[in-house]
Amino acid sequence: MTLLRHPEPSPACAPDGRLTAPAHVTLPDGFAVELAAGTHRSRDGRLMVGGSPLRLVRLTAAAVDRLGDGRFTVTDAASAVLARRLLDAGLVHPRLAPAPVADTTVVIPVRDRADRLGRLLGALRADSATSSLPVLVVDDGSQDPSALADVAARHDVRLLTHPSNRGPAAARNTGLRQARTSYVAFVDSDVVPEPGWLATLLAQFADPALALAAPRVTALPVAAPGCLDRYEELNSPLDMGAAEGPVVPVSALSYVPSATIVVRRAAVGAGFDEAMRVGEDVDLCMRLHEAGWRVRYVPSARVGHRHRTDLRSWLAQRSQYGTGAADLALRHPGQVPPLLVAPWSLAACALLLRGRPLPAALAVGLTAVIAVRVARRMPDADHPVRAGALLSLAALRGTGEQLLRCATRHHWPVAVAAAAVSRRARYALLAAAVAEGLVDHRRSGTSLSPLTHTALRRLDDLAYGFGVWQGAVRRRTAAPLRPRLALRMVSRWTSARP
Repeated sequence: MTLLRHPEPSPACAPDGRLTAPAHVTLPDGFAVELAAGTHRSRDGRLMVGGSPLRLVRLTAAAVDRLGDGRFTVTDAASAVLARRLLDAGLVHPRLAPAPVADTTVVIPVRDRADRLGRLLGALRADSATSSLPVLVVDDGSQDPSALADVAARHDVRLLTHPSNRGPAAARNTGLRQARTSYVAFVDSDVVPEPGWLATLLAQFADPALALAAPRVTALPVAAPGCLDRYEELNSPLDMGAAEGPVVPVSALSYVPSATIVVRRAAVGAGFDEAMRVGEDVDLCMRLHEAGWRVRYVPSARVGHRHRTDLRSWLAQRSQYGTGAADLALRHPGQVPPLLVAPWSLAACALLLRGRPLPAALAVGLTAVIAVRVARRMPDADHPVRAGALLSLAALRGTGEQLLRCATRHHWPVAVAAAAVSRRARYALLAAAVAEGLVDHRRSGTSLSPLTHTALRRLDDLAYGFGVWQGAVRRRTAAPLRPRLALRMVSRWTSARP
């Protein structure tokens, strides 16, 4: 074990956030891609709709031939261009063999938690793929540093220390500066990786423009799970779900948590913003995207995590997560809106909420007009009118769900204030709280009863929303509460030429 002690940094040592763009983005020969499960194609293969944000793409005849039954391999410059465009849009996903586990340093930020650190190091050393990798443990101002030193010595890993606590971003950056390998795997101390996790993630870096890959973070099993254990199993903010894809701001996958990530060291510059105690992982994803790098979520690689299930600490954590929204909104204007909707769908929902025949008829008429406009944009679809109607109804439903979520999460203080002075608002808020919880209960497939799940869902949202407002007041900004209007329901491309 090697022990290094680092002095407190001056403010000038914090990263400035600027990242350089990738040198090139051309996918190499042999890079295989496969059509994403959520991508819809017309019968002749010329029209594709999918991705997030939703895109409408028309392919040339040559591109249709290249895509074939939905899978192809890069063999030349033309196929590399086609694969890159479809991959960045989320219309296809990489299909790559696991890569050899090498040229990677594991960095573990930790404060106390010697037992969890020992469990993680034991798992890394027991896995033949990671047993010989260099490991840097960064003690971020532990109250009992000797306990961590004993664990590090027992597993023969290098220990770096901060005399006082500087936060997870600074701890990771200390390890990043000491790493000498091309890739760095940041793994939190309360994580237990599953076999094969790192080989799967390293394979993604066959894409020269990829800066960061993240696995799925699932709940570690517990002997006698309580209500919060069962809720967190399917609702943890660390678990991004089963759907893989590119990580893009203001999309279904807008960030990945830093509980476990692998980065290309040359891409991330000075690393995380040390001024941020929360949300530093979201900030890094956004800065990489802004610089032109790609970020991917790869749920086929999995790590286990012991989620917080003590009610008090669980609520405190949710609230803390919410406080980061203000800093993120100021750093990345318009990229973390609580609500992203098309003006027409917002107007239609407002009309429907009136609960009267005439406004409802106007909402139906408005939706029909949009459906016709969308259908005219895809005359080569198998059923243009049906496609336009389905997309318009899906947008209307999505807006309704977002409004329900906002009323019970980001904007609940406003909703409660309105309910205090208006019986109609009171009934609307109660209906929204129950309806959103029941919809989420059905969608999640949880074993909890609808009542229990809805109650925990509301506590979750109350805590997070409180944190959002706390951060907004502290930073004197309404940025994290400001909705954003989407001027296009479907982004449209010109023909993709292979």
